Amino acid sequence: MIERPLEVDYHESGKLVLGMDEAGRGPLCGPLMVAGVIFPIGYQNALLDDSKKLSEKKREALYKQIIEDALYWKVLVLSEAEIDELNIYRASQTGMERIAQEFSDVCDVVLSDAMPLPAFCKNHSEHDFDCPVKGDSKSISIAAASILAKVSRDHYMKKLDEMYPQYDLAKNKGYPTAKHLEAIKTHGVQDFYRRSFSPVAKVLKQNQQESLF
Repeated sequence: MIERPLEVDYHESGKLVLGMDEAGRGPLCGPLMVAGVIFPIGYQNALLDDSKKLSEKKREALYKQIIEDALYWKVLVLSEAEIDELNIYRASQTGMERIAQEFSDVCDVVLSDAMPLPAFCKNHSEHDFDCPVKGDSKSISIAAASILAKVSRDHYMKKLDEMYPQYDLAKNKGYPTAKHLEAIKTHGVQDFYRRSFSPVAKVLKQNQQESLF
């Protein structure tokens, strides 16, 4: 539970708040999901919190409720190719900048989870902006965005697992567990892997060297 969300003061001033967060920065495969949520002024929900603190069952229930209650919401998918091209930090930043730009006409305040957005702020000085550290524990909008991003990515990884069960993606969600790393070595690097990430690049290099002999 977030005791006094950052939204309270903004809402009291009649300002609509866009909160943004992402899911999937650490995994070796799958896309990055970036989400944004705008709730009505005065909205309250004591169940909203950092998605990492919630059980899967609670996240799933809140996912549906957030979509029903939000004035506006969006989940943006950034592909593995974009991540490899930009790097994971810039991919996260780019996703948030795109959502902030899309909703700039319908919000007064933009909050991101510890992600500065200099390009957006430069072009939209009329908006209040903050990027609090651990924002998903301070803002209900950021918390809601973290839930949408997390649940969306988990659903995606479960579908990948159905197509590629040998990687156990439904369980490891793409993170570099010892079993997952061994599966990559055994079964190879598929198109949905992030080739710029060190463990994946290492396997690709080893496979390339072995093919020379």
